[in-house]
Amino acid sequence: MFQKEFEFTLPKGYVDPDGNIHRKGVMRLATAIDEIAPLRDPRVKSNPAYATIIILSRVITCLGALSELSPMVVENFYAQDMNYLQDFYRCINGFGNEVSSSEDTSHVTEQLINA
Repeated sequence: MFQKEFEFTLPKGYVDPDGNIHRKGVMRLATAIDEIAPLRDPRVKSNPAYATIIILSRVITCLGALSELSPMVVENFYAQDMNYLQDFYRCINGFGNEVSSSEDTSHVTEQLINA
């Protein structure tokens, strides 16, 4: 069996409305539907960069004391944390330079994650 979930620590951390900082989390491998479903969302149709927010909210299974992440939570991540999570996503899903990847990776996927 291969590894499906990966732990991470955000550089800054998400600060919830009560002022608690959440830095340690778990991201699972993405499935095809994780990358397809956002294309149906009206927020993505009006702003393609929003797909990254939706994808991350789907694949991050927990962050600190939070067991569910909505797109609204991900919207409030610091830019440094978003950059870290995009790199982490690419790495664990085989899109990064550290992991061998196929050259025929979908243009849509690259556009969603690189947004």
